Amino acid sequence: MAFTLTNSADMIRVGILGGAGYTGGELLRLLINHPEADIRFTHSESQAGREVWQVHEGLIGDTSLRFAEEWRADDIDVLFFCFGHGKSREFLSQHSIPEHVRIIDLAQDFRIASPEHDYVYGLPELNREAISTARHIANPGCFATCIQLGLLPLARHGLLNQEVVVNALTGSTGAGQKPSATTHYSWRTDNVSVYKAFTHQHLAEIRQSMTQAQGCAPAEITFIPLRGSFARGIFATEVIHTTTPLSEIEDYYHESYDKEPFTHYCSQPIDMKQVVNTNKALVHCEKDGDRLLVTACIDNLLKGAVGQAVQNMNIMFGLDETTGLRLKPSAF
Repeated sequence: MAFTLTNSADMIRVGILGGAGYTGGELLRLLINHPEADIRFTHSESQAGREVWQVHEGLIGDTSLRFAEEWRADDIDVLFFCFGHGKSREFLSQHSIPEHVRIIDLAQDFRIASPEHDYVYGLPELNREAISTARHIANPGCFATCIQLGLLPLARHGLLNQEVVVNALTGSTGAGQKPSATTHYSWRTDNVSVYKAFTHQHLAEIRQSMTQAQGCAPAEITFIPLRGSFARGIFATEVIHTTTPLSEIEDYYHESYDKEPFTHYCSQPIDMKQVVNTNKALVHCEKDGDRLLVTACIDNLLKGAVGQAVQNMNIMFGLDETTGLRLKPSAF
């Protein structure tokens, strides 16, 4: 059962911590235009006192909000953590959040199930029912979301029993707003590179979800992440060996996704431009002999981060989960 709002206006009262980064800016863009959300504060230690549009310049004319120096959680319904990885645990060790406040954490701190916490892994296509009654949500990682949505129907039918080889290309916003040697324009543009081959941190949550869906651990998942020469988006290829006919495999994907509001199986090849600036995930399959190729793509900041977080908020509070998320890609 979803949570019932108790405030008189029946709006979801929202607080945002860590609102000055890329995810904070995209979350503000969504919630400013969300018909059921009332942003009570957006907090930033580094930008306190500044108007939101001075940091997130695309929001000029859309809001009069300023970044708060202080915050309070007693008059909100949900609190979004837009922290860097590791900071959510640190924050919660130093602050007490009222029992009635739901938390949606965009960091990786609570994505792996543990007796030490009650966070529900927030992939709606896998855990919608649990999300609807959860107090705390661990929002999935961007690579993890894309890769899992490509593999989930196969796991549900026990087909991840041979090595899965994944290559996935991500935009520069996936590295966050703080500049680094590999995010400077002069290095990133017209360039492709591999990083964290075989060891990327999202592998743990991917294996956890595939084990949940399949009922047993999947075979080895070999993941090669790549940095792309573009700002936003993820495009993944996944190769699995299976003798199952393509027509039957496509039935599995339709079975999983035909009623999903944002995840769609496509009979024709997909491209990343179809999903950028939307909360959509697209998946396509093709076969050559016993080799199955699955391609999947998402926008890393939306379906891979705050779009999915707002989708989870909608589910938690009993709204149509598409509320505030019917975003359209560019025509070009």
